[in-house]
Amino acid sequence: MPGLISFMLTRFVAGAGLGGIAGLVIWNNGFLRMSAASSTDYYLAQGLFVYLFASTMGLGYMATALMLDDD
Repeated sequence: MPGLISFMLTRFVAGAGLGGIAGLVIWNNGFLRMSAASSTDYYLAQGLFVYLFASTMGLGYMATALMLDDD
């Protein structure tokens, strides 16, 4: 695998992992309450919320790493 693709994938996965953990922590600390929703809607909303954090932080971490790389 070429070096640039490997660099981008590892940085994206690291950022997505951090974003996923952050999304789960924020969701589980009661940031949003869905008392009237069914269990299916609750899990769908939680999955989308965590995905939002993971994808955003993954792309941000990868872009920052590419911008600051001196190689």
